[in-house]
Amino acid sequence: MLTDIHPKLPMRDKAVTRDFYLNKLQFQEFGSADFDGYLMVQKDNIQIHFFEFKQIDPKENYGQIYIRTNNIDAWYQLVLDKKLAMPKGVRLEIKPWGQKEFSLLDPDNNLLTFGQSEM
Repeated sequence: MLTDIHPKLPMRDKAVTRDFYLNKLQFQEFGSADFDGYLMVQKDNIQIHFFEFKQIDPKENYGQIYIRTNNIDAWYQLVLDKKLAMPKGVRLEIKPWGQKEFSLLDPDNNLLTFGQSEM
């Protein structure tokens, strides 16, 4: 039986990634140990893990995760209020497959897509 999934995304600078997720997206750091080159953050029922990859070129990073939420309008407003980077042309919209979605980019160009079922 599968019970959880914790995606692992690359990060160039742990301090920058920590600041973005804790101070901009309002996540909390998970765990009490500070592992060299590794970071774990959580919010509500999800965790995201990060591994150090100093040489990654953000323009060539294709890290992506899809996060389901039941309050997408509030998340979208947070992103707008904080002026966080979104891919060009992205806005909150209902997709043909029935999900209300938007995406943003973290400091290493990892794509975070937030979605809420509209069905």
